This record gives sequence, structure tokens and C-alpha cells, in this order.
Amino acid sequence: MDEEYDAIVCGTGLTECIISGMLSVSGKRVLHVDRNKYYGGDSASITPLEDLYAKFNAGSILPEMGRGRDWNVDLIPKFLMANGELVRLLIHTGVTRYLEFKSVEGSFVYKQGKIHKVPADEKEALASGLMGLFEKRRFRNFLIFVMEFDENDPKTWKDVDPKRTTMNEVYQKYGLDQNTADFTGHALALHTTDEYITQPCGPTLARIKMYQESLARYGKSPYLYPLYGLGELPQGFARLSAIYGGTYMLDKPVEEIVFENGKVVGVRSGSEVARCKQVYCDPSYAPDRVRKIGQVIRCICLIDHPIPNTNNALSTQIIIPQNQVGRKNDIYISCVSTTHQVAAKGWFIAMVSTTVETGNPEAEIKVGLELLGPIRQKFVSVSDLFAPTDLGLESQVFVSKSYDATSHFESTCDDVLDIFKRGTGEQFDFSKVNHTTLGEE
Repeated sequence: MDEEYDAIVCGTGLTECIISGMLSVSGKRVLHVDRNKYYGGDSASITPLEDLYAKFNAGSILPEMGRGRDWNVDLIPKFLMANGELVRLLIHTGVTRYLEFKSVEGSFVYKQGKIHKVPADEKEALASGLMGLFEKRRFRNFLIFVMEFDENDPKTWKDVDPKRTTMNEVYQKYGLDQNTADFTGHALALHTTDEYITQPCGPTLARIKMYQESLARYGKSPYLYPLYGLGELPQGFARLSAIYGGTYMLDKPVEEIVFENGKVVGVRSGSEVARCKQVYCDPSYAPDRVRKIGQVIRCICLIDHPIPNTNNALSTQIIIPQNQVGRKNDIYISCVSTTHQVAAKGWFIAMVSTTVETGNPEAEIKVGLELLGPIRQKFVSVSDLFAPTDLGLESQVFVSKSYDATSHFESTCDDVLDIFKRGTGEQFDFSKVNHTTLGEE
């Protein structure tokens, strides 16, 4: 560790592995260390199943659950938007050559005690049980407007200014009711609260458009998920970093981030100090540089049947908008199964998660758990959420945010691209990736 690096990355959570890959691709000399013996950090996939039971002190696995090594259980499961930033990163960096993806079968939203398929094209909107006949027509007109909307072409705006018109005003313009606004904002635009309603509509319209474009790629839902679990993603980006000269050290404790005159100069492990110009890390490596911004509850549920009322989908996402259950934050449900090589045949892994609002987190996800039907085993965790206390520009220590309760990667990608820009002073240039280096034809 006695060499000097442009950057040292601490932790192998997905955020840190993506950043490591991006920095290496951009020509930086990178050392990547993690105190754990495995990739993934908080976002690891646990296999065999016995290890998950041991982690939660849950006794022994049931004989009917098959072989423990047939299971790969994500601690923080999330889906990838087919046309989203993370897939763009995967494609442009060539990491897709290490991974296989399969689309998620269904995307659903909760309304007045029932779950409905999320309509994202005109045909589905007209067939949906979410809306009455006249509302369907209004929603169809809204979707057509969004698809044709181009922020750079005022001719497509139809009296909507993306920088001035609020999203609430757009809903009113198309006569959409509260329920339709709920699923549009939360299940299509993937906002986690209702704060967006009073803000300029441009970003929300772009999010809805991305949802529609993602859906157009695969048809059933806009989401993808890697075979063998999310643990494959950090390893894919680690390989990318290595190809571009990055050095990896697992099972390497980090005792101290070393500073001189308020600026980082290295990282100490035992008696060794690796010198560097910058450090990128998850909150656990810089506890004095983060603040707690809340908590998230996650409940991993093992079930031996598809989630009821999802057309027997082998994989699915359900969003429960906060308004529907009198909350400030949405509740998220994701479900995967043997179709993605993460569970034994006939078994499903469902996760229910939300941002904690009360002193009784388990009661907050009760409505989500009830949608799953009989649960054979559950593992509950409540984690603190952290955010950096500053941008890192003076110290050159750039700390990522904790993974939120959402069941998709959009907020994680925003964090990655923001950290990269703060650290390098520029947006990530996708054209810098030399695909021939990755062995592509």
C-alpha cells in the first residue's frame, strides 16, 4: 500500500464499485479497499440461504426450501429501469458482458385496498381498473402529451413551461383526479413523496417519459433484474475497474482516513498508509462526515407462492403511494424467484420496505405484508439512513448516501453521477469508455 493513487475508494457497495469503475475508465489510478471479505457491502447478495438465517439468528432452513446454494438473497433488493441511468452506465462501460438480465414481469400500484397493473401506454390505460371511463380518456391525452413533450422544443410544450409550470398545474390542465395523480407521480415518475407536486414539472415529465421508454423496450414492465442477484453488479464494475488498472484489496481494515491541513492525503490500514489525492467511501468509513437523516425498515419474506392478484407473476414490483395509506412516504414491494436464479424452485423472495415514520416500524409495513399472502419466513431489519454533511470539495473526501427504501436504482444513480461530478469537476463522459479494451468486437 506504499504507492500514491489518484483516488482510494473504501467499501464495495454498488455505489462505490460504480464510482471506482468510472474513475478508472476516466484514466485515474484507483485503489479499492473493503474491510469485508466479499463484494457488495450493504448491497450484497447472501448465499447460501443458511448464511442469511445465521445473519438474522433465525434457526435452520426448512427441508422443503431445497439446497441452500440455490438461493441468492439481496439485502437491499432493487430493480433497474430498462432505459435508466444505471443501464446506460452498464452498456456504455461494457459491464453488461459480465451479466445477464431478465425483465421483471409486472409493475403494480395499490389503490383503495387493491393492487392494479400500472398502465403505461394508451391501450393499457383504456383497459385499466384504476380509472373510470372519462378519466381514462383524460389520462390517455396526458400520456400522449408526455411522449411528444421535448424540453428543447417549445412547440411541444402546449402552454406548459417545464421551468415554471408546476406538476399540480399540469394535472389540473388535463383534469386528472387525485388517484391518477398518485399513481402517475409515484408508480411512473417514481417520486418517493408528494413534494414534487409544487415544483416545476420538467424533471417529472422526463421521469414519466423514461418510464414509458423503458416499458417500450420489453413490454411487460419497465424493470430489469440480473440473474443470480444484485451481488453480480458490484463485481461487474470491479472487473471493469481492474481492466482499466484499478487495484482491489478485500478483507483490508481501514483504521483512519489521514488528513493534512484539512485535506485528505491517504488511508491507513494497520501500520501502512496508502497516499492519495481523493477518497470516495460509504458512510460507515467516514462516520464524522455524515448525519443521520432517517431510518428504513426492510422485511425479507420467503413465500412459496406468487403474490396474489399479480397474474401469477414470477417477479414483480408493487408501489403503495403514501396518500393511499395516510403516510408521508411510499411503501415498496419487490418480488423475485427461481426465474432469476435466486431461489429454489417454487419459492419467491419478497421484500417490503419503507422510510420509518413512527416508533413502531413493523406496523408501518403491515399493509404491504398483508398483500403477500402466507409468509413462511421473514427477516426484519431497521437501518439508519445517512447523508454527507458537506460536498467534500475542501477535504476531497466524497461520501455516498445510504440506500433508500425504493425498489429501483434511480436515486442511487443520481447519487453516483453527483459524486463523480463533485470529485472530478465534470460530468461523466460515456465516450471515454474504450469498448475494444473490454474485448468487444
